[in-house]
Amino acid sequence: MHHDTRLSRRAFLAAATGTLISTGLPGTFVTLAEGAQRAMAAERRPDGRLRLPPGQTAVERIPDMGGMPGTASPVDWRLRIHGEVDRPVTLSFADLLQFEQVRVTCDVHCVTGWTLLDSVWNGVRLATLVEHARPASANGFLVLEAAHGYTTSIPMHDIRNADVLLAHGLYDQPLPKPNGGPVRAVVPDRYFYKSAKWVEGIKIVSNDEPGFWETRGYSNSADPWKEERYRK
Repeated sequence: MHHDTRLSRRAFLAAATGTLISTGLPGTFVTLAEGAQRAMAAERRPDGRLRLPPGQTAVERIPDMGGMPGTASPVDWRLRIHGEVDRPVTLSFADLLQFEQVRVTCDVHCVTGWTLLDSVWNGVRLATLVEHARPASANGFLVLEAAHGYTTSIPMHDIRNADVLLAHGLYDQPLPKPNGGPVRAVVPDRYFYKSAKWVEGIKIVSNDEPGFWETRGYSNSADPWKEERYRK
């Protein structure tokens, strides 16, 4: 997610359901109908948490969140895995396809207030790629490096979740450039700015390096169920 100004809660918590809404970002999209919203609000995940986190509105499709896309195509895209690893490596798109491929269905939650249910992503688990580079420690942090200097970080223990991916597909089709193609991160249990688009690098570090939005007032932990939208 890339946008230029921090949004107020009033701007992005939509009161209407089953209608067109705008978050103040590029594009207008359709929320689920009121009855479906109520059903989602009551549904729980296997871990006991509500499927629809507080302050979120379910939408029918993922919007184009704007931002400046990277210029790489699958042919010239490269991924550098470096930092505190025993085997730094640079991978091509063809190399990425040689790793175990997974198809994950998950819900994703944007800090601006929308949640997309049952989104389908194709790609490689981030844990698989990190292990390939042989991290010096199982602890620490993973810094996602994206086009135009965008970064965000997540704790290493987060990548052990089976649904945390480096994705190259959305709904079994090549990932569109507006949605982060050719390759983006998907970290479903954090607000979506942790799921960097147009990823070009993975850096493993012992000490956290808060990223672009985190140094501009957004929460570094970004837990949707705790509504950790802004840094306290």
